Amino acid sequence: MDLHTGRALSRHEIASLLQEARARTLLLAGPLSEGELRAQHDPLMSPLVWDLGHIAHFEEVWLLENVEADDAGSEGLRGIYDPFHNPRATRDALPLPSRSECLRYLGDVRSATLERLADLELGSGRRLMEDGYVFRMVLQHEYQHNETMLQTLQLLSGRPYPAPRTLVLPASEPGVSAPRGSMLRVPGGEVTVGTDDRSAAYDNERPRHRLVLDPFWMDSAPVSEAEYLAFMEAGGYRERDLWREEGWAFVQKQGLEAPKYWFRRDDRWWTRVMDAEREIDGCRPVCHVCWHEADAYARWAGKRLPTEQEWEVAATWDFEKGEARVYPWGDEAPSILHANVDALGFDTAPLGSYPLNAAPSGCYGMIGDVWEWTASEFLPYPGFDAFPYPEYSQVHFGSGYRVLRGGSWATSSLVARNTFRNWDWPKRRQIFAGFRCARDA
Repeated sequence: MDLHTGRALSRHEIASLLQEARARTLLLAGPLSEGELRAQHDPLMSPLVWDLGHIAHFEEVWLLENVEADDAGSEGLRGIYDPFHNPRATRDALPLPSRSECLRYLGDVRSATLERLADLELGSGRRLMEDGYVFRMVLQHEYQHNETMLQTLQLLSGRPYPAPRTLVLPASEPGVSAPRGSMLRVPGGEVTVGTDDRSAAYDNERPRHRLVLDPFWMDSAPVSEAEYLAFMEAGGYRERDLWREEGWAFVQKQGLEAPKYWFRRDDRWWTRVMDAEREIDGCRPVCHVCWHEADAYARWAGKRLPTEQEWEVAATWDFEKGEARVYPWGDEAPSILHANVDALGFDTAPLGSYPLNAAPSGCYGMIGDVWEWTASEFLPYPGFDAFPYPEYSQVHFGSGYRVLRGGSWATSSLVARNTFRNWDWPKRRQIFAGFRCARDA
């Protein structure tokens, strides 16, 4: 069922999509004990029971209290589930509910939502309800928290998370490495980026606007583990000139020498994803690197990180037709035929595993596997209009966040789209992020 069609949703579609999202949430939480749900596994992340309660509270605020409003018009998120008054590092001190209390809250809110849905006038013309926007917003919010939960599960203390893998990813071929250094030329000219869609897109993705780009070169695929290993072996983490001042200070303070979750065994590099360990095989995109690491690698390679506008044009723009595609391959929603998304494979896939995942530019893998860091700071587009609440995007503009694009293996196919703008601090490594490089033509 496609979330990004720009059309209104029927009651049956809304109910089905809500149930699909909830099933995924409960699947992820299922293997966890009471103690694991309530623990603060890392100061960067919330206790998992907080995420579950926050999912329920967000749905309560938007689908029960404000669903028929013309605008936000609410007090917003309140109490222990207000993320702005309760930073992640302090959430373990909150009066958090038990597992059973949290599951009851999720169930009670959902029952009330479905009961309310039966009586709603879906074509009321109210801005929140237009083309089913408020329902898509709540759905995306739950899936985005699923990805946040997966970051926490990767950091689980005490034991590795027993991942409920239900998707078998393509296997790496022994002795085969991803192509190194291949770049594609992207023509310049007048293009459009962003979107005017109001059925699913967040406010920071709007409006669609024109700009003129100079020609540039873009890596044909994300930087692979093998390519990144070459940077490490060349002394990249020890070469001061490759790092900006903030990045070098971070590397020195943290003692970094490899991507997060990489480790040495028998003189070889390995990585861990949840409860699975594998040797670095060179075929997959590098993951769990921060912006500083991506920037230093690009300098070492004689390249740079792309701007988010360059990234979007390389991912979507069809220069022959003079228009953007919805996804790199066309208008069809992501599936296991197109990209490694939806989390259930619990790892990146070897580069080239999804031949359909190619943009008009020829660039591969611009949806799925890893979020891709860009050079751009998170700022509003010209004509930005905060809706339905400023705390989603507006309060974060100009604060030093860097933009990531494309979605990862942990991103829902209902969220992964070319115009989606993720953002995080340049030092964050727990996110499922990699990168590709660009250079001037």
